[in-house]
Amino acid sequence: MAPQIPGISIFLALLIAAPALAETAAPTFDDTQDLSFDSATQAAPGTLSTQSRAPIRSANWTGVYIGGQLGFGSVDTSTGGENEDIIGGFTLGYDYDFGQWVLGGALDYDFTEINAGPGPEIEEIFRLKIRGGPKIGNGLLYGAAGWANADTDTLGDDDGWFIGGGYDYMVNSQFSIGGEVIYHDFDSFNGTGNDIEATTVQIRATYRF
Repeated sequence: MAPQIPGISIFLALLIAAPALAETAAPTFDDTQDLSFDSATQAAPGTLSTQSRAPIRSANWTGVYIGGQLGFGSVDTSTGGENEDIIGGFTLGYDYDFGQWVLGGALDYDFTEINAGPGPEIEEIFRLKIRGGPKIGNGLLYGAAGWANADTDTLGDDDGWFIGGGYDYMVNSQFSIGGEVIYHDFDSFNGTGNDIEATTVQIRATYRF
């Protein structure tokens, strides 16, 4: 029986060591590490995207500009109803950009041939304009007001006032396009007793220096 003792001892030793060997040999999976690795991998694109995103900058409106405008005008008089025709001209102005707001001034000249009652026609309109408003991205929403002078073919010229507004969009650093609506009022035009109201709707294109 003595020779069998070493075999039994080895067998017992293997039984005792088997659990420890199994724990050492069996592969282990750390769910926490896997989830952490996946999370880091998925978060990386989001982090890179945020860092590469360029800051949004609005256009700078400061500077001198010159341009043209074209549209139609409607004239209503106290003596002869309402008439409409094409109107167009030029604009020269200067804007100053305060960051979120823009303030500026301009001189407009328009030419047309709109009947202003029986007989006379409005041939020219001059405006000395103040405009200002908030920036919206690369756009400018503004209100405008100022002095106006209208010249006719038979009644001479007279002074009045105007009020209105518009929207300009900066296509690039030097070129902008937009639209504008202006209401003009000339009470008792040149002392004739004929009250003239004129509304112009025009598209604009300007070049900035």
